[in-house]
Amino acid sequence: MNVYIMTDMEGVSGVVRREQVSPGTAPWREALQFAEADFNAAVAGAAAGGARRIVLCDAHGGGNNIRLEKMDGRAEYERPVGARRIMPALEEAKFDAGFMVGAHAMAGTQGAFLEHTQSSFTWHNYTVDGRRWGEIAQFAAWLGHFDVPLVLVTGDEAACREAREFLGEVETATVKTTLCRQYARSLPPAAAHKAIEEAAARALRLVGRARPFKPKFPADVRIEFHRADTADGAARRPGVKRLDGRTVGWTANSALELIGG
Repeated sequence: MNVYIMTDMEGVSGVVRREQVSPGTAPWREALQFAEADFNAAVAGAAAGGARRIVLCDAHGGGNNIRLEKMDGRAEYERPVGARRIMPALEEAKFDAGFMVGAHAMAGTQGAFLEHTQSSFTWHNYTVDGRRWGEIAQFAAWLGHFDVPLVLVTGDEAACREAREFLGEVETATVKTTLCRQYARSLPPAAAHKAIEEAAARALRLVGRARPFKPKFPADVRIEFHRADTADGAARRPGVKRLDGRTVGWTANSALELIGG
């Protein structure tokens, strides 16, 4: 059984304030150990659940968030190589299950820690055929394009709730609760890692039962930005139309076209 793990940092246990997710900063360097421990717990759980090959994608901010010497040797590690090659190994081999570790809720979610979709600074709303989506649904659809079900999501309670609303049959591990958008309360490390590892092992029992997330295509995709000047630039991309002062849209013919037009 092959397992693909997509990672982020906002939903990692121990990451409880905004400064910890800004790459290159001192708080981010301190938070790496929390992220590495959560990711390793997911790898351990996948191995315990029967995975023979595990690939983990270091995706927060485009990658470079983990120290390979600190990572579980049972997994391989990669990073996105562009908006249309977010999970490169999916193009090369068949995977049976996908995990999302360290997930956060979509932009505008009430009671969510560091909620956003792609960019806290520029994206206001992202919709697919009129339904608001976040990164959980995006990555689930990307996995679905390759016939891989997303069977595990870990993060704060809002992210886990969002996963269940979109996917239905999915294992979740809630590792922290939100105090306000920029502050959270985390489980102790041992408890968080135990929850992730056990949920990861359980998640592989869903293989063969959980269905890949496959939205209908063609789909109408829209991004409402915070500011009109961001929409100015986005509207210059091929196939992207300007819909109003802050909104652009395009038609996606597959999940590979859901991000970036």
